[in-house]
Formats: sequence, structure tokens, C-alpha cells
Amino acid sequence: MSTARTTLQRTTVDDIITRAGDHEHVLTVEDLTVAFTRRKRRIEAVRGVSFALTAGRTLVLLGESGSGKSVTARAILRLYGRSAAVGGSVRLGDTELTTLEESWMRGIRGGAIGMVPQDPSGSLDPLRRVASQIVEVLARHDVEQDARRARAFGAGLLERVGIHDPDRVLDAFPFELSGGMRQRVAIAIAIACRPRVLIADEPTTALDVTVQAQVLELFTELQQELDMALLLVTHDVGVARIVGDDVAVMYAGRLVETGRVDQVLAQPGHPYTAGLLDALPTPGIPRGELLAIPGRPPGPDELMQEHMCAFAPRCRFAQPACESHRPPLVEVRPAQAAACDLVEPLALRPRGTVRPAASGSAGRTRPAGSLSQGGVR
Repeated sequence: MSTARTTLQRTTVDDIITRAGDHEHVLTVEDLTVAFTRRKRRIEAVRGVSFALTAGRTLVLLGESGSGKSVTARAILRLYGRSAAVGGSVRLGDTELTTLEESWMRGIRGGAIGMVPQDPSGSLDPLRRVASQIVEVLARHDVEQDARRARAFGAGLLERVGIHDPDRVLDAFPFELSGGMRQRVAIAIAIACRPRVLIADEPTTALDVTVQAQVLELFTELQQELDMALLLVTHDVGVARIVGDDVAVMYAGRLVETGRVDQVLAQPGHPYTAGLLDALPTPGIPRGELLAIPGRPPGPDELMQEHMCAFAPRCRFAQPACESHRPPLVEVRPAQAAACDLVEPLALRPRGTVRPAASGSAGRTRPAGSLSQGGVR
């Protein structure tokens, strides 16, 4: 690529990033669909997902493993395989990302939109020192080309994310660091270019409770400092309570409830959200009697009828009509929407009244550390 071409591309990407800050919603996702082809079968992982991110606010994408949360997050940055068929719209400000030239998308990734992966061990190169990986990002996005100044810049980033001996960490290989330290390095790389949007995909999954709290506090501080929009993907209701402003609950590739975190978690409008809340350990409930959602969520490769509610087989409120009608997201109260025709009974139901599954069923009692079959970690 010629120097003139590189300069034009850089100017264009910078202009896109600048214009994004002039919009009420920094990032807008509308009717996003993602499907993969596997053994000549079409697997729909994301089905018509829509949401918007605002600077200074955190949207939590909440749901069980396999619900399509991570695929949604990665689709924003077009990080999917060649077999993926993607539909809908993803706009950064007024710029459509789904059709943007790939060379420009490389400037958006890490520049306008940073991403903190679920497993930093898999995203950091084990054969390169931390300094080399930070310097590469700074050079790629024209933040700092001089190697010595880039190293100093990187040391400052590591200090900002709570690493008190940055020079040692810069000279270390990722495998020489603890899980918490690797996650902080990944966060430092993600915010190196002061992105407009930060996507954090299950950022606390592999961390102990103390480090989890520190990392969540760090996200809050960085968001306020950089005025970023934050999309946080998690299966943990507790994480949603701590850091979320808004929440979008996802099940079987679709959003089933959206709204402000405090409102949705206090008065859920969908049986799935209510089930997640009832599965939380609660003072007064004897050990071993956690309430869990019966059964298991459908996998993306399982055939599901488009005309029915995907949660109906696990829902204790299900009616015959639920198997012949898939409710759309509708407003159940100001700033809260749910995809359920039985919203009113749920709104009036006190917490903790979901009946436990029959003895021996898949959802009777599960450890509090798992959500893969209906518990909550």
C-alpha cells in the first residue's frame, strides 16, 4: 500500500471515530443475525438482535452459555469465520461497519472499538514479551511509532490498570504472569487507543472473587475516565448488578428482555429472567435447595421452530399458545421490554416462588458456580 493510500485510510478512520462521538448512540446494532454452515446445515447463532450503546453507560448482555452473547460481541467487529452469514446493521456513529472495507475495519478494531477477551491466555502471544505486543498496537494505530516512547507509553498503561511494577511485566512473557495480571495486560491493550466503545467478553470468568471485584472496579473507573460505551458480556447476574446501567437478557440467540438493570432485576418481565434471579443463593434458603430452571437451553445446532417461544419447554408459566406463537419484544413498563405474553403475572409475582423442578430432573439442584444448565455463577 502506498504512503498516500495509507494516509488517506488513516484520515478516513480517524474521521469515522470522531463523528461517532457526535451521536447520541455511539454504536447501534439493528436486527443482527449470524448463521454458520456446519456439515451442510445452517446454524443460527444470533437471531434479530438489536441494541444501542451510549457513551458513559454500560450495557450488560446477560444469559447462559450458548445463548449467542459472544457471537454477538464478535460480530460487531466482524470477527467470525468465512462460513458465517451475517445480516442486519452495525453502525459506529453513522458509519455502517458490516460493509466497511476490511482495511478500514482494521483501524476500527482496537482504534474505535477495543475488546477484552474472555481468555487473555488465548489472545496474548505466548512467544512474545508484553512490551512487544503493546508497542505493536500503538504503532499499528499511529499512537506512537518510536519504540522507546511507545515502551514508556505502555508502562503508563500498565500502571493505569493497576500493575505496580510495569517494567517487570513489560519484559515478561504472558505465561510468566498470573491470570489477573494477564487480564490487566489485555485491558491495557484494549484501551491503548482510547476507544469509543469497549467490549468485554466474560472478563472475570477465570478470576478469583477478589480479583474479579478489582477488575470490575477498574472497568468502571476507565469508563468514567475515557467516557466510553461499555458492552459487558456475562452469565453472572451479580456482575450485571455491580457494573450495569442497562441489561439485555439473551436466550437461544434472541433478546428476551431489555431495560435498566435496577428495574429488570427487581421486576423481571420474562420467565427466563425470573428464573435466573430465583437461582441465585438467597439468605434463608437452606443449603442444597437452590431453585434452578429445569432442563437445558437449546444449542445453536438444535432445530427450533421460528413460530414458537424457545423458552416454552423450560417455562413453568407456558401455555399451549406458547408453542404456536413467538412473542416480540414489547414494552411492559417505561424503559423495559419483554418477549412474553404472560408479563403481568410475572410482574406481580414475589421473588422466590418458582417451584423447584421434580426430583431427578436436569434442573433440580446445581452448584451456584454454574449457569450452563440454569444455575448462576
